[in-house]
Amino acid sequence: METARGEHEGQGHDATPFLPGRSAGLPGLRRAAAGCRGCPLYRNATQTEFGEGETSARVMLIGEQPGDQEDRQGRPFVGPAGKVLMRALEDAGVDPEQAYVTNAVKHFKFTVPEGRKRRIHQAPNLREMTACRPWLHAELRVVAPEVVVAVGATAGKSLLGPSFRVSEQRGALLPWPGPDGNGDSDRGVRGLVATIHPSAVLRAEDREPVYRGLVADLRVVAGVLDGRRGTRDA
Repeated sequence: METARGEHEGQGHDATPFLPGRSAGLPGLRRAAAGCRGCPLYRNATQTEFGEGETSARVMLIGEQPGDQEDRQGRPFVGPAGKVLMRALEDAGVDPEQAYVTNAVKHFKFTVPEGRKRRIHQAPNLREMTACRPWLHAELRVVAPEVVVAVGATAGKSLLGPSFRVSEQRGALLPWPGPDGNGDSDRGVRGLVATIHPSAVLRAEDREPVYRGLVADLRVVAGVLDGRRGTRDA
């Protein structure tokens, strides 16, 4: 896409210049995000993968970044890990139709090993997460969920800072810091729940206990939505 933003697009690591006005709804945000050049990741990705769901969603699920299938289809959580997550939501008593799903980073970061064709996922770094954060803030403002779920370590770090450890903070209703870290915005959010990324289930040698842990974390979300202060099952 040709723009007047300069020939060094992507080098500033900031998506802010590509956002539409604050009155834009989800369709406007999605259209604008399709042209985002706020960090270098856009150069190799197939497309921007924006969030998906209704503005009435009670839960916002925030993952890391698109995977291979998500990058090709332009939709979040449509690959194998996404199928695990949707099943876990149902088993935990959370209606997937009440969830808005998105990622902390909107473009697929990957490497292709020499002599191979398959694209291998690479975790986004702090600069890439920071560059994409304005899109996440805009989604939070428009959707205004009751509960935010950080799905995996990268999502947790994007929301809570680099000291976040999913192994230490998963499965509890954490105070909502707000998109700017001070809690002043998104006052309707009742808290944040962190859990593992569903890809961890797929990587595990013994998947069942890892999957049960994911479901237990998501039951905390179900408890909050039901008016209880959810607690994680052992």
